[in-house]
Amino acid sequence: MPKIAKELGALAVSRLKEPGMHAVGKIPGLYLQVSDKGSRSWILRVTVGTHRREIGLGSYPAVPLKDAHAKAQAERDKVRRGVDPVIERRAAESALRVAQASEITFADAAKRFIDDHSEGWKNAKHGDQWKNTLAQYAEPVIGKMFVRHITRDHVLQVLKPIWTSKTETASRLRGRIENVLDWARVMGYRSGENPALWRGNLDHLLAKPSKIKQVRHHPALPYQEMGDFMTELRAIDATGAKCLEFTILSVARSGESRGARKSEFDIRTGVWIVPPGRMKLKKEHRVPLPKAAIDLLLALPHIDWESSEDCLVFPSPRGKVLSDMTLLMVVRRLGAAATPHGMRSTFRDWASDITNHPRELIEVALSHVPGDASEMAYWRSDVLERRRQIMEDWAQFISRPYKTDNVLPLQRQA
Repeated sequence: MPKIAKELGALAVSRLKEPGMHAVGKIPGLYLQVSDKGSRSWILRVTVGTHRREIGLGSYPAVPLKDAHAKAQAERDKVRRGVDPVIERRAAESALRVAQASEITFADAAKRFIDDHSEGWKNAKHGDQWKNTLAQYAEPVIGKMFVRHITRDHVLQVLKPIWTSKTETASRLRGRIENVLDWARVMGYRSGENPALWRGNLDHLLAKPSKIKQVRHHPALPYQEMGDFMTELRAIDATGAKCLEFTILSVARSGESRGARKSEFDIRTGVWIVPPGRMKLKKEHRVPLPKAAIDLLLALPHIDWESSEDCLVFPSPRGKVLSDMTLLMVVRRLGAAATPHGMRSTFRDWASDITNHPRELIEVALSHVPGDASEMAYWRSDVLERRRQIMEDWAQFISRPYKTDNVLPLQRQA
């Protein structure tokens, strides 16, 4: 038992200004510590087992003498019960750090999810779409909430305001929230069922997107106008125009043409092999090119087809991939009420209306997902030469103005 010092009153304590440790009495081991700079604080010196502890009780005068007595007595009572106040405090601080580390807001979780997955996305635009939709619609409602607190009701508060008016956006948003919450579960930030799950969950509370969304079709040019359009297009000497012409001849998506590289082409056999990474369906797509498309490629001044050096086939002035707006601006320059992607619909209308090429062959040419067993057979074999014929027929059809009494004779397919 430490010696109990003479008990000091509040006035005497207030006059303690000399640097050092000043015993104030009443509670054994209670001191007022005065620093060299004049700041004062309460210290309790106590032996716990074999360890001597100095326990801080707060600053003076924020903690007055009366409160310092009470705090010191409470700490000594703990020691008598076999509790080490220092270890107890460290344990509490550690538990607090663990608790803080195990909590994360939805906004932070979304940021970390996007950062972790950004390398696997096709382009920066994809990441921007994630950031923008979550920031605009989700974060105002659940952004500051800990992910473990987010419930189905919170997800519905995010989705319901736009579910019928912006169905496609809302559907994508739901999927993105689901992904973020799944990431949080795997990381240990939440547990239990994902409240943004569709099947067996939100599908009972929200209308099926396919039942309510308005399908937005890309405007297509009537195939009867394609001949005149191509004549005007071929009069434009610009990379964007050449890329659009090639896109139409190959019936490709504009992104596939804009990103086309020399190494993807076998000029000798007239085949363009688009790798899976650049295809919408993530499957390699072989395109048998018509002669007009091959001639266009061979006439490009910046490419030496005998060289092994790889390069973009249709580069921008800065040597980058052309933007999607470049091709659209060419279409608008020619005054056509269509989009580059809509030209694929033009091809399908032409093939369905005035040719006997099988529907399955047309779908494979458009690199669409095969459906029944018959289509699967076309997909597996690729029927390259039969597809080459439909591409040649298309190229010839759009090479001259359309006349009802002068339709190109097309090869009929059995």
